[in-house]
Amino acid sequence: MSKIVAAARRRALRHATLAALGLAACAAQPALAQKAYPAKPVRLVVGFAAGGPTDVVARAFADHAGQALGQPFVVDNKPGANTILAAQAVAAAPADGYTLLFGATNHSMIPALYQGRVKFDVVRSFRPLCTVASSPTVLVVGQGMPVRSLQEYMDRARSQPGSVTAGTAGMGSSGHFATEMFARAKGLKLNHVPYKGAAPVVTDLMGGQLDSSFATLGSVLPQIRGGKLTALAVASPRRSSLLPQVPTFAEAGGGDYAADVWYGVLAPAGIPDGVVQALERAAREFAQSPAAADKLRGLGMDAESHCGAAFAQRVATEAGTYAQIARDLNLKAE
Repeated sequence: MSKIVAAARRRALRHATLAALGLAACAAQPALAQKAYPAKPVRLVVGFAAGGPTDVVARAFADHAGQALGQPFVVDNKPGANTILAAQAVAAAPADGYTLLFGATNHSMIPALYQGRVKFDVVRSFRPLCTVASSPTVLVVGQGMPVRSLQEYMDRARSQPGSVTAGTAGMGSSGHFATEMFARAKGLKLNHVPYKGAAPVVTDLMGGQLDSSFATLGSVLPQIRGGKLTALAVASPRRSSLLPQVPTFAEAGGGDYAADVWYGVLAPAGIPDGVVQALERAAREFAQSPAAADKLRGLGMDAESHCGAAFAQRVATEAGTYAQIARDLNLKAE
């Protein structure tokens, strides 16, 4: 009988040991799965052609993220339809962290310009992860505009409604929305002049054919530094490190108006939290690195890292604001 009991005890001990090992393996699986990301290259989709500001920032982030996370981040340029093609590709991708969107403020403008004509929701179809850079909008005037402060600019616009021209890169561009937002906030009537791109705006500002422009800083920084254009104020919460002598709109009497352009990473909605944490960590590290700061300054941008709920709220707020302005102005992209 003792032999039988001993054998039974050995079997019971063996089963208990195997069960314990099985439980330990199960408990380790989530940690192992989290550490495994990324287990293959990550696709970073950009809605602009290679060589533009968004593409340059995306490639700098991709290099950093690839080194930080141990797998290549491959930039996939999908220009067209005002970034809709890129956003659509990411919205339809699996929410596993291997297809991401590197977007900009244009993303928030999609519902404004394409009301009900896209197959995804710019807010609900995506999980905004982190911004990595920003480019403030700056109000500049040319040689033919005899004002040297924001207050003088507003006084002139009020005294001569509709006479002050404000050029932008086109109808429905970020500059157009920035112009309209400021005019509404301060009760001004500006004469919007749409161009086909930012370059001709700068040319006409310097030539005296155009009074002003709410432009992204990178597009006018060389002319400001060269004394060919005058910057009256930057539309960001704090002064730009690139133009520390130029006041913010708040400092110059323009209220809490802000219209800086963001660049950041978004993922399909439903991405696992563990993957989100890894990507947010890489984005923050990139924005805080001296190498990134130098790269961004060369593009007229500042390093910036707003992640999670703060970034998501910004996208949602912008989308609503732009949609209202587009309805009021009957703006529709063709």
